[in-house]
Amino acid sequence: MNDALIIDDNRQTADALKQMLNALGIPARVAYGSTPAVEVLGAFTPGLILLDINMPGADGTEVLAYIQREPRLKTAPVIVITSDDQFETRQRVMQGGALAMLIKPATIDTLEATLDRAGILKKYSK
Repeated sequence: MNDALIIDDNRQTADALKQMLNALGIPARVAYGSTPAVEVLGAFTPGLILLDINMPGADGTEVLAYIQREPRLKTAPVIVITSDDQFETRQRVMQGGALAMLIKPATIDTLEATLDRAGILKKYSK
């Protein structure tokens, strides 16, 4: 299984998510924002994407739409991570192709539970 990709403009959050994924046995790379993410995604197909929604420039919903348009990337499960716990946001990202939504601040327990419910942990434990 390919490394996960964390897309978040907040370096502290992105680095913490990387440490959590690593602790769960999932190797991860980080893209600090939407523009670096699109550059990375041009040459790399992740096995999992953790995607922040509220970013400057192209926001996470635009990155999600890009992922869904690319046949090579469309199969990568996307977990949206956001502090925006509005019903409309959840509906928009789920309709946009996200597998799940996790509310910030994420803990290793909430991240693990989300990945387990989505069946992702099993894929990395093989």
